[in-house]
Amino acid sequence: MKVRSIRGFHDILPEDIGRWHHIEELAKNLFELYGYSEIRIPALEFTEVFARGLGTSSDIVEKEMYTFTDRDGSSLTLRPEGTAGVVRAYIENSMYTKTPQSKLYYTGMMFRHERPQKGRYRGFYQIGAELFGADAPESDAELIAMNHNFFGSIGLSGSVTLELSSLGDGECKPAYKSMLTDYFNGHKDRLCEDCQRRLGTNPLRILDCKQKTCIEISKDAPKMLDNLCESCTEHFGRVKDSLDSIGVPYEINPKIVRGLDYYTRTVFEFTTDQLGAQNAVAAGGRYDGLVKELGGPETPAVGFAMGIERIVLLHQQVVPEGFGRRVDIYIAYLGDEARNAAFSLAHELRSAGARVGADYGGKSLKSQMKRADKSGARYTIIIGEDELSRGVVKLRDMEKSSEDEIALDLKSQP
Repeated sequence: MKVRSIRGFHDILPEDIGRWHHIEELAKNLFELYGYSEIRIPALEFTEVFARGLGTSSDIVEKEMYTFTDRDGSSLTLRPEGTAGVVRAYIENSMYTKTPQSKLYYTGMMFRHERPQKGRYRGFYQIGAELFGADAPESDAELIAMNHNFFGSIGLSGSVTLELSSLGDGECKPAYKSMLTDYFNGHKDRLCEDCQRRLGTNPLRILDCKQKTCIEISKDAPKMLDNLCESCTEHFGRVKDSLDSIGVPYEINPKIVRGLDYYTRTVFEFTTDQLGAQNAVAAGGRYDGLVKELGGPETPAVGFAMGIERIVLLHQQVVPEGFGRRVDIYIAYLGDEARNAAFSLAHELRSAGARVGADYGGKSLKSQMKRADKSGARYTIIIGEDELSRGVVKLRDMEKSSEDEIALDLKSQP
């Protein structure tokens, strides 16, 4: 049997990794500009971290987690998302005692047993950020603005839309859930099987159902934004005012509920109409009760996560070229003495910080030039016996198709 990857898991090949590096580096640089520091958390946690953090009524906990029993009998789970693990690390390492606010970002692979399709994998990558200890609405707006600026930095500001809403808090959310339950009970027989179950656990999740009948029923359901308490109304108003003041455009979408139970107040999504059904490329919101729920002190918090695969797919459509170059300079040669010189020159150029390609297998010059072209090199250095005798090399500009002779001296190389 020929070996193959697991269904829903995928390889990131060398011809694609340049784009991934570009996106990840711009994200990390921007986050650090906003004062965030990187944290690296384990891919494996005790199942309780996610069951308590995400909520037992969430689809992730109910149907999608990769959970198994360890040799000592404990239940372990591959992380389906990053926030709960970061909160666990925040509590376990008593980070709340070291500084009033903690700004953390992470990147890594997540695991969910979903039905694979374009833009949705069972093993997928996310970049996320979490802000602990800040309860002001302006903190929500700043986090959202950081997302907005990221999409602008990679050329996608015109391809994504910011959708914004509020889920209320412990004061107004329970009453709203009761209103939803009463409404959907009147249509229970028409709801899909999953939503009939959600009706008894978390009726907000029905608003997020993708089944056609459930979408139709939800159109006339009560809206959370019409039932916010006074403090949540003020909070949401200040978030909008802050975004308006710095020119971040948004659309109000009262049906944003997010798939995780820990969200309160501000929720948001960056969506696109260019990826089919998988339209959310980043999402997040406020989760003021999660730190306490996992055993820490009462701590306000807000965060988000971005799906790297979906961002890469969108970026390929909008910015298709410019990420294939693997080397800066390719060295081609003719003859044994020229091969030795090519080997030494490649070493010197790499020591100086240049990405250099070369093949010492004795191929023809024509074959080596084909490889130089395929590598995406900006320049090709050609070394022959005649050039060596004169102490020069040929420097070919691959973009301009021009060629010059230069002295065989590192200081004169590009």
